Amino acid sequence: QVQLVESGGGLVQAGGSLRLSCAASGRTFSSYAMGWFRQAPGKERGFVAAIAWSGGATFYAGSVKGRFTISGDNAKNTVYLQMNSLKPEDTAVYYCAEKVRGYGGFLNREDYDYWGQGTQVTVSS
Repeated sequence: QVQLVESGGGLVQAGGSLRLSCAASGRTFSSYAMGWFRQAPGKERGFVAAIAWSGGATFYAGSVKGRFTISGDNAKNTVYLQMNSLKPEDTAVYYCAEKVRGYGGFLNREDYDYWGQGTQVTVSS
């Protein structure tokens, strides 16, 4: 059974940085991409960033582009999200997701097959 475990969340002041990590285990098949989503209280879970393993293409939500960087190592089943210049509006639970289907997009929850439990990121003003 595939398990995704996030780590690295916490409390940080506005302007600060955090690095999230997500480790996948239990996978016996190839992964096509991994992504990060976030959900703030009272809001729907939304796309943050994704990386496609083949070719290394990356995708970002407009609200984080230029501040967040996604990276990873498919061989190590690990993906990272470096978050710089954090803002209070970045406060949310951040979820790691894995896409094993080799078709479809990268920006919607429905594109992903497995999810982690989430890690809280709180940015104080």
